[in-house]
Amino acid sequence: MTRSPEAPPRERAALSRQLGDFLIELSIALHKHSMYPDGHPSLEPACAQVAHRLAQLLSERPSLSLGVARTRLVIEGVATDPKNPVLKDLASRLHRHQLAAVTFNRGVPPSEAQSFLLAVAADPERTGEPLGPTSKAKPPPWYHIRVHPLSYERLRFADAADEEGEVAPTTRAEQLWVGLAQAALEIADVDDDHEQVVDSQPAVVAKAIDDHKRGSAYDQVIVGYMLQLAEELRTSQGEETLALRRRMSDLVSNLDKGTLKTLLAMGENQQRRHFMLNASHSLTVDAVLDIVRAASDEDQGQVISHSFLRMLQKLARHADSGSRTLQDPNPDEYGEALEAMAASAPLFAVSPDQRFQVEPRRVVHMALEADAPSELLRRAVKDLIDHGEFTWVLEALDDEGAPKVSESIQELVASPETLSRLLQPDRVDVAALDLVLGRTGTAAAELMMDALAEASSGQKRRILLDRLIGLGGEIGELAVARLEDSRWFVQRNMLVILGALPERLEGFNPADFVHHRDPRVRREGIRLLLRDPAGRERAIFHALADEDLRTVHLGLNAALERCPETAIPLIASRTSSETPQDLRTLAVRVLGGSGNRAALDTLLRIAEPRRGLFRARRQAKSPEYLAALTALHRFADHPSARRALAAAARSPDPEVARLAAGGEA
Repeated sequence: MTRSPEAPPRERAALSRQLGDFLIELSIALHKHSMYPDGHPSLEPACAQVAHRLAQLLSERPSLSLGVARTRLVIEGVATDPKNPVLKDLASRLHRHQLAAVTFNRGVPPSEAQSFLLAVAADPERTGEPLGPTSKAKPPPWYHIRVHPLSYERLRFADAADEEGEVAPTTRAEQLWVGLAQAALEIADVDDDHEQVVDSQPAVVAKAIDDHKRGSAYDQVIVGYMLQLAEELRTSQGEETLALRRRMSDLVSNLDKGTLKTLLAMGENQQRRHFMLNASHSLTVDAVLDIVRAASDEDQGQVISHSFLRMLQKLARHADSGSRTLQDPNPDEYGEALEAMAASAPLFAVSPDQRFQVEPRRVVHMALEADAPSELLRRAVKDLIDHGEFTWVLEALDDEGAPKVSESIQELVASPETLSRLLQPDRVDVAALDLVLGRTGTAAAELMMDALAEASSGQKRRILLDRLIGLGGEIGELAVARLEDSRWFVQRNMLVILGALPERLEGFNPADFVHHRDPRVRREGIRLLLRDPAGRERAIFHALADEDLRTVHLGLNAALERCPETAIPLIASRTSSETPQDLRTLAVRVLGGSGNRAALDTLLRIAEPRRGLFRARRQAKSPEYLAALTALHRFADHPSARRALAAAARSPDPEVARLAAGGEA
């Protein structure tokens, strides 16, 4: 396989964050509707959230289609990971309702979203009424949501007949084929009184797909049917299956090469490989070669030698024509000489370690193709990791056709030894670390905390902190245990982690750290204490009385939100000239926002004209003076405040006069 020089490398397709969030919200809402009865208070917010996510997605597109397979969804050309339990469950629920696809149009209201969720949440195995077939007889009352049924009991083949006439599809594979034909020809739904005859000739279906204007919703449904048909034909048996394999093969062969390439391009590399693997077990050689050509052109600009393809076609035709035993044309003596040469000792001596050495990547590829883990594979993976090809190894885990090899590689990747090696350098491979954490979870927390304690790079510390926080509340107890480390930076980092957790850990008291000798530890301890309603006032006191100015700033900001009355004297003391100007101004704003009469004296001291020997002198214009004028309006019912404002209103400075008159700062 060679690389086309003019084709740029293509990045692996992945769901956007918005699409991923929508699918997660849809799955959560569907799960709630299956758990709780109609009218439960948890259902309405879930529907509103789904409608909100849809509104965001559909603000840039008129519609959004989900193709449905047994264990995954296909959305905007990308198949979801079948190993993701949430999305796998969502796909399974839709598939059990015999749905091939779901289309959401712009403007879905919460009420319609709730009706759809209630319908899908009903278990069809209990009710006996899957949504797909039921929607044919009784279309659901949805204007913005359309379901595409998987089974078509009232449709018949136009090109197949038995002794009594036309035959209705009976097996799931036949239903899938008729569904594909109906979707390709865009035949309207049929009513209860009529049967619809579908011309399911492969050439007719292929022409309809070729002639259709390319669109993501239409192509999404077609791709969904083709994926399911290839999977179904691989595992099905019987005469009907053989006939459908010929139909599917003829469809692929009749499709325009550009159309086939476009349909294959809708999926990511792993999806194409899965489809090609199923196709290779169920379709004819010519059809498989057409798929291989289209996929190789699409797959990162790689092309296959035409000579190699011609050789495969010739071999396939010889295989189809039956096997014949050829006589050896060589004389017996000559054959014996060749056998002796092949069995003789090697000409050059090679060490046992080097005799069977193979490129590590090639070893992994061969193991994935055969799904055969071995000690050679383990050595190859370790060699790749040692040479910095960690990301390549992790991407190999996504191969769905090799579960045994993927599990073997995952054991190596998720091992403490591998994670320790990844965490050693100052410049951490973030992409590789995220992929490992996706498989190890909280099991990696201890090693990451060790690396955080020894990290000399601020960037590395930030990366590790963010990932540790992302592990969630389960690491809270580990962080508390690490607080026994006497090093200030370890204690500070653990407090940062505890402060980022959504809930306070039982038995942990941050007040133990508000008197720490290092201001950075004190600051994090105070920040944690501020989250506790019972300890908030105490935390503000400690912050305002601290000698560290950043801690004082933390306390003033907390008091600005809600100021305890007992803290007014401490805040007033921070308006003195010894305090930096930015803190003085903030302290004045806190005093004004408190509305407490105890703060009025300090505000008047700042805002009233100063008494000179012969006459009053105006206060110098400063940020704290302007803040004090604004704050005095909160005390406008006090005579002293009114006099100070009246004096400031006569100022020749327009800004001072405007603020004194009640204008905004």
